[in-house]
Amino acid sequence: MGKEKRLSRRRYLQGTAAAGAVAFAGCAEDEEIDDGNGDGNGDAGTDDDTGNGDGDGEELEIVHWWTAGGEEQALNALLDGYQEEYPDYEIEDNPAPGGAGAAIDAAIQTRVIDEDPPSTFQIWPGEALRPYTDAGALEPVGDLWEDDAHDAYVEGVVDAASPEGDIVSVPINIHRLNNVFYNVEVVEDAGIDVDAIDSPEDLVDAFATAEDAGYVGLAQQTQEPWGILQFWEVIFTGQHGADTYQEFLDGNAADLEEEIYESLALVADSQEYFNEDAGTVAWDEANADVITGDAAFHHNGDWAAGEYQAADDFEYGEDWEYMAVPGTEDVYTLVMDSFVMPTNNPSPEATEAFINYCSTIDAQERFNPHKGSIPPRTDVPTDEFPPFLQDQMADFEASETQVTSISHGSGLEPALASEVEEEFAVFTDNWDPDETTENLVAIF
Repeated sequence: MGKEKRLSRRRYLQGTAAAGAVAFAGCAEDEEIDDGNGDGNGDAGTDDDTGNGDGDGEELEIVHWWTAGGEEQALNALLDGYQEEYPDYEIEDNPAPGGAGAAIDAAIQTRVIDEDPPSTFQIWPGEALRPYTDAGALEPVGDLWEDDAHDAYVEGVVDAASPEGDIVSVPINIHRLNNVFYNVEVVEDAGIDVDAIDSPEDLVDAFATAEDAGYVGLAQQTQEPWGILQFWEVIFTGQHGADTYQEFLDGNAADLEEEIYESLALVADSQEYFNEDAGTVAWDEANADVITGDAAFHHNGDWAAGEYQAADDFEYGEDWEYMAVPGTEDVYTLVMDSFVMPTNNPSPEATEAFINYCSTIDAQERFNPHKGSIPPRTDVPTDEFPPFLQDQMADFEASETQVTSISHGSGLEPALASEVEEEFAVFTDNWDPDETTENLVAIF
């Protein structure tokens, strides 16, 4: 699709944006948008479609929540690469941190309603995009991706970037959620054979064995509900398969009462082996117990590995290791970030260029090693990545199925995800699988 055709579409969308904004405002009033929690050298710009300087004086305003540590370094590396490729565009870095993404969501929601969006903003792909697509607030961007990128993105990632058919975002990174990390010395001292853990039930038995040996079985936080929600998601997938988990995401909870109950009951059983302060610590504080040797296991996305890599004398393959949640070895549970192109765009050519650049090997090779994530493109060289992330890249390429996560914004439409999370907040207080099963079915 050429630039002239795209700009014609933009003018059309500008004419219809008021109606979309009204719909979006209704959504904001009735169902406050919620994030669901937490949290090489491409030829970008070598054709006329991406501008590459034609929009002299345009300023790219980028809204994001990456303001510290490796996340900030990753963003700076990305923006440096963009400006090297497109030196005529200025950048307005406009962070909106806080609330695991809730702050940015509120800010963007208001600006979209007012038809005054930024050039682009960070958002989880998948169902988190749907309130914006329903309101006609995002432009299709598939034609802006570098040509080679379409073949280098796997189907599950492309599906998440296009919840209603058209690609409306460009994923820049992937975290894997279905990991279990462990302290090698602790599990050996407890007599646990990790290779013999074949099912989620075996995993909980391993927690019990570690507890019997004087260690915390699973270092976990229950202070915020997303921690147990994400644990339940991967346990459910391990017990019943990715297809059944997808059925749950598709709204068929009423047909899955037995499966939901079984997984909730196993999670409830596992809480006996949590650290005693699980209800008062953050995830990284719980994860520190693995580093100090007080705990055997920790479940989390691969961002948890950043804590190990930053620790002194705690080496991957020697002091710590990981495995997929048993039963999910061929599954990659996706937690992604992406960028979009809002309608009524204040800097269309600079934004088109940015979307194109984010799809390139160069952008993803710069960004992901700092972020502690892997690139969505499967053709990015591994040389600049640490061994753990190289292994995650190999797992991703070998995965047969990619599924999205409720707890990190992509699996369910935001209002529905918020209701599910609220139910897990209750579950982490009463640990009642019967009541929680009944309420989850009722939500759908």
